[in-house]
Amino acid sequence: MNLKRQLLLVSLLALMLPWAGCQFISKTESALRTQQQQMLAGTARAIAESLSRYHEEFPEPAPSDFRFGDQLYGHPLDNAPNIDGYVNDWTLDEQALRDLPGLDGQIQFAVGLREQFLYLFVHVVDRSVVYSAPGEIPNADGRVFADQIRLVGASPPYLEQTLIFAAEAPGAVVTWLHQGGDVAAEPTIRAYWQDVPGGYHLEARIPRRLLGTHLGLVVDNTQSASTRAIPSASFRSRAPGAFVTLSPELTEVAEDLVQSGMRLMVTDAAGWRIATVGEVDTGTGLPGPGAPALLRFAYDAIVESGTEAIFAEPDPGGREQQSYIESALGGMESAAWFRSGDSGRAIVAVAGPIVDGDATIGTVILQQGTEAILSLRSEGLSLLMTVTMVAMLVVGGTLLGYATWLSRRIRALSIAAEDALENASLSVALPSARSGDEIGDLSRSFSHVMSQLGDYNEYLRTLASKLSHELRTPLAIVTSSLDNLEHESLDESARGYTARAKDGADRLRRILAAMSEASRVEELIKNAEPEVFDLSVVVSSTVEAYRDVYAERRFQLQTPDEPTRVEGSPELLIQMLDKLVDNAVGFSSEGDSISIDVELVDGAVELSRKTNTWG
Repeated sequence: MNLKRQLLLVSLLALMLPWAGCQFISKTESALRTQQQQMLAGTARAIAESLSRYHEEFPEPAPSDFRFGDQLYGHPLDNAPNIDGYVNDWTLDEQALRDLPGLDGQIQFAVGLREQFLYLFVHVVDRSVVYSAPGEIPNADGRVFADQIRLVGASPPYLEQTLIFAAEAPGAVVTWLHQGGDVAAEPTIRAYWQDVPGGYHLEARIPRRLLGTHLGLVVDNTQSASTRAIPSASFRSRAPGAFVTLSPELTEVAEDLVQSGMRLMVTDAAGWRIATVGEVDTGTGLPGPGAPALLRFAYDAIVESGTEAIFAEPDPGGREQQSYIESALGGMESAAWFRSGDSGRAIVAVAGPIVDGDATIGTVILQQGTEAILSLRSEGLSLLMTVTMVAMLVVGGTLLGYATWLSRRIRALSIAAEDALENASLSVALPSARSGDEIGDLSRSFSHVMSQLGDYNEYLRTLASKLSHELRTPLAIVTSSLDNLEHESLDESARGYTARAKDGADRLRRILAAMSEASRVEELIKNAEPEVFDLSVVVSSTVEAYRDVYAERRFQLQTPDEPTRVEGSPELLIQMLDKLVDNAVGFSSEGDSISIDVELVDGAVELSRKTNTWG
């Protein structure tokens, strides 16, 4: 792996910066949110203690066997609906329609309050609607032999009173008041029966003075009017439960306790909402749909997940059943974290019990948006990503540029060293020799090594001539001494030693001559200028000279008829041929034949020598 790629990989370590920054921002946000939860919890405890003094405003606990799904809850209405059998003009969420327990949507109802009136809407699925007979009056039990809806009211320990709605036909309905065995029409009640595909609707407006503190809903379904029998099915609660609605006094007290940007909800012991004031800030500090995709992706990757923010809204049915609220109803303070990735909303919620003596009579639910925290986090994340992006580009570009510059310097040093070795220019200055960094040190080290190598090569190149010059005089003395010894009277053994010594001196002289010639040949090769010449002509003239010099050998020459032009140095070629012939003469005897051939082979000229030994 080259230096550029190595530094590029090292630059990836800069990714540790955004990771560390994200971890810091995440831990900071968690700490701030925990602090916010603790602050809300302390506020909720103070509010719960204040509201516990208004215990009479909380509905009395229901019996242990009471089904809270049967309990009626009155929703405040912004406008008075038209009594026409339809619910579309009610200012309620569609989910405010509740199912009568166990009937899977067969019977749905809603109760609303506006000024001094209670509004009732009931939707019944019934494929065979049975109307009452014209002018029929409910019997002493408060029943008619037809499909009917009854609103049962009571103010314990007083007797129950029942409002009976039974239609003779679609349209306005006469409402009967059954109380203490007496049945009479109640003209102050307006009701309307509306047939719809698969069933019917009932809508009614009832003065609140006619109703008690406890209400229950009963739906009687008669399969056939021919038998005039008791209804075959009746759907109601086991007993009228306490009618629950918002408490004006608790609402007024809560308005004085809640701070801006918070939502305060108060429930009774069953979770029914009896006061709600304030609103959670709708602003957001989270990256919303318009934020850059990279920012939203990074935020979703590091933010702590939470329940969808929609679940922090007040329950449309009126009864709060979130797990953290149920924990508070059990006497344990609890908190929850809500977040919506699409809308960018985030809410911290706490719930604390309201205690009267040893009993939990309700809960305080306090909710607040985390806009300040999340704005800080979002701004910090945006700044972090921007700084990180710029830092990555700067660091990556700087490292890449530095790696390119560094690799070019090293490459230039490598090329210069190779050229110096190839051209034998060992004394040239290498690049970056004046730099003060490690590459400069390396360049100077290379220059020093090459200088020493050049000196050593120069010493080796001149060694032959120096040895030849230094040894020639001692060799001449040895040779002359041996020549003088030959003229002395020596015994046979001494003459043998003298002859061998003289042969050794001759060999030494030839070696020195060869070394000198080698040096001269190197100089000639270095300084020779090539030219075009006919090889056959040069070789022919040279062979004629060999015949005169080596008369005791027979030389044979074979050349082609066509010209053999080559490019080179004739002098160097003759010196090479002299060496070959001298070797051939030295390794042959008198009368032997030495053949020299010049041939054209595949467009090239081939020169060869062969020695034929006879005998």
